Amino acid sequence: MRQDITDRSERALRYGRGDRTATSPGPRTIPPPPPLTYVALGERPLRRLPQLFIGLALYGFSLSLMVRASLGVNPWSVLYEGLAGHTTLSFGTISAVLGVLVLLLWIPLEQRPTFGTVANIVVLACSSDLGLLLVPSHLGLPARIVLLVGGVLLNGLSVAVYVGTRFGPGPRDGLMTGLSAATGRSLRLVRTLMEIAVLAVGWLLGGSVGAGTALYAFAVGPTAQFFLPRFAYRSRCRDGSA
Repeated sequence: MRQDITDRSERALRYGRGDRTATSPGPRTIPPPPPLTYVALGERPLRRLPQLFIGLALYGFSLSLMVRASLGVNPWSVLYEGLAGHTTLSFGTISAVLGVLVLLLWIPLEQRPTFGTVANIVVLACSSDLGLLLVPSHLGLPARIVLLVGGVLLNGLSVAVYVGTRFGPGPRDGLMTGLSAATGRSLRLVRTLMEIAVLAVGWLLGGSVGAGTALYAFAVGPTAQFFLPRFAYRSRCRDGSA
């Protein structure tokens, strides 16, 4: 049972159920997505670990840019902001606490955390709080627009950088793939429902929803998809190439 769920989860993550692949009919050939299944920590760590930490650090910093823009943030950051307004915890600390709580939801899905999962929680918390300390608040509108656009683009790039290392999913991505594998629903549907639920709760708690939230929804996916082939690690053992 565990192996079956794991195999289906990997297929869902690699091919994005319902998406077209290179075998799709038509005059235009669509290249297959780069492999994103887990690769063991011991395989070329000097090549992959720096990329992982850089990608995660950039991701956390991109979140701080969007927060300082004050024009709306991504759904999970809306939740972090909302909770931060009701507690004494920092933005990054809340992201870490929620990351650990999300991991508990992996248990019935028979998902197992990896080194990349733990690094995701720790590095994002530290880098986002550091970014909030370094980036000033209460800027003028032109500067805030620059921060927003730069934050969204940097976020998409950073996703491609750290996901491409193939150290395993972060807590939220693992929940998505686990639910997709367990229910047979597409990654797109599961992710959409998760984001809507998180956004609604965060908004009710007072999190920032605005133009930046919409921009993130439309722009981060295509940005990550554009950069991912350039950063995806190809395993000699599993993929036949490096």
